[in-house]
Amino acid sequence: MDGPLSGIRVVELGTLIAAPFAARLFAEFGAEVIKIEQPGSGDPLRRWRKLHQGTSLWWYLQSRNKKSIAIDLKSPDGRDVALRLAAQADVVIENFKPGSLERLGLGWDVLSKLNPDLTLVRISGYGQTGPYRDRSGFGAIGEAMGGLRFTTGDPESPPARVGISIGDSLASLHGVIGALMSLLRVKTGQGRGQVVDVSLYESVFNLMESLVPEYDLMGHVRTRTGGTLPGISPSNTYPSSDGRHVVIAGNSDAIFKRLMQVAGRPDLADDPALASNDGRVRSNALLDAAIAAWTSQRTMDEILASLDAADVPAGRIYSVADIVDDPHYAARDMILPTELLGDVTVKMPGIAPKLSDTPGAVRWPGPTLGQHTDEVLTGLGLQAGDIAQLRRSGAVQ
Repeated sequence: MDGPLSGIRVVELGTLIAAPFAARLFAEFGAEVIKIEQPGSGDPLRRWRKLHQGTSLWWYLQSRNKKSIAIDLKSPDGRDVALRLAAQADVVIENFKPGSLERLGLGWDVLSKLNPDLTLVRISGYGQTGPYRDRSGFGAIGEAMGGLRFTTGDPESPPARVGISIGDSLASLHGVIGALMSLLRVKTGQGRGQVVDVSLYESVFNLMESLVPEYDLMGHVRTRTGGTLPGISPSNTYPSSDGRHVVIAGNSDAIFKRLMQVAGRPDLADDPALASNDGRVRSNALLDAAIAAWTSQRTMDEILASLDAADVPAGRIYSVADIVDDPHYAARDMILPTELLGDVTVKMPGIAPKLSDTPGAVRWPGPTLGQHTDEVLTGLGLQAGDIAQLRRSGAVQ
């Protein structure tokens, strides 16, 4: 079945995480994604983290459904091939340092004249303008500057990081959203293509809720609060008797009353001072202590059964082993078997979001370097002799 983005052509110029993840989302929903890689080495992600027969398992996931073509963008012939691809593309996605595309002769001034309907997604540390634009930026730096790191972790410890590259992934999602808005404008005849300027720090900052007005109006600096959610009570992580931890969100007025009844504290459930969130916030330490006293005397299964029966949102903290074994993940096709080289089948994450009529799909895992070079160049109208000459010159692999 064709995906909702069938007929859309995306050229990916990025490496590692931010641009490639954005392009992966396009590929999973039917777009033709042509990934340009450096001959010889390819995307460094091919060798990151855990390897299977010399290739990263992350690569197989991040690059599924993509076509790989190896082009030396610094060679005149390689640049010409890239321009021919951009001329036929709907979207180009890159995450180079600002100015890099221009030095390659592939800047917006060139691409927009060649293809006025093109959308160029540019993901960088600090954006294409401003005093920091020329600084090197990785996702971790974006998380720090965007305010996330300052609010993450235990208050008695240094700022912590989320255990994944969340800054890069947030930038990817913003890039996809911007690209789709631009495509809608073009495809409905409302305008021509444009640049989608995404910065890592702004993508993080965009999720920081009421951080700024709280500071500006009240001088409040939100900082690290461990497992609790500032200004919302009760919502925290609590211990079980079998050494595990459960997240309980009892922060609506009605849910709070049900939670306190289950926890054996009807006195707190009926206390007028705790009837609304602002009153509960003032007594947050008391409420957390009462809930922890109840959970610590029960196993995880007992806690979840009691809270589920009372319709109180709660969940144990999942490890990857819990995820892979969970029946709900399986029922929603969020764990998919994927065949790798060497006839090895490995579980991979499924596709989100779920579309009822045109769902996404996995057609193949991340390709070998230059696996689709001939196919892509032939589609541009090049003959076998032309492709052979490009290979001899080192422009393509």
